[in-house]
Amino acid sequence: MDLVVATTNTGKLREIQALLDGAPVRLCPLADFPAMEEPEETGATFAENAALKAHAYAARLGLPVVAEDSGLEIDALGGEPGIHSARYPGATYPEKFAHLYARLAPFPRPWTARFVCELAFVEEGDVRFRSRGTVEGEIAPVPKGSAGFGYDPMFLYPPYGQTLGEVSGPMKLAVVHRGKAFRAFRAWLEETRVSRV
Repeated sequence: MDLVVATTNTGKLREIQALLDGAPVRLCPLADFPAMEEPEETGATFAENAALKAHAYAARLGLPVVAEDSGLEIDALGGEPGIHSARYPGATYPEKFAHLYARLAPFPRPWTARFVCELAFVEEGDVRFRSRGTVEGEIAPVPKGSAGFGYDPMFLYPPYGQTLGEVSGPMKLAVVHRGKAFRAFRAWLEETRVSRV
């Protein structure tokens, strides 16, 4: 089965390709469809945005689509940046970090936080599978590492004693939100799709 991966984020795409490597699908990144316009993320939740993107691309392409929406939730900031993580103030991630640290300054540490990933798989107009992955941690006193992308350098994962920007590969994918959501999707694919490949 051809499966469109609905992201233009190269970091996310690399993780998804690693997580679905060997699954009973042939992955088709959005780069294979260069004229494709991104749908506006108008949902109020990660789950709504994931389903919105999957439905939009599936309708336009006539192919099965997996989409995810993910972001960082910081408890002291009432869950911000949340669904606005990619569009949070700042043109670059270092600018976004500076904005968040300025907002966090009045609050005592630890600054508990989580990454959330909501996945939606759409085929023939219907959401056939959903999954959610989270990883709990805290905001590090200063960003560290260049192994990840996005907010990874500022997200401290206490069991490792490192930020997600300091770990990569299987060690990172074993614990992160996207890994959890896509491992559940992969298990479902293997259970339901092996005989159809």
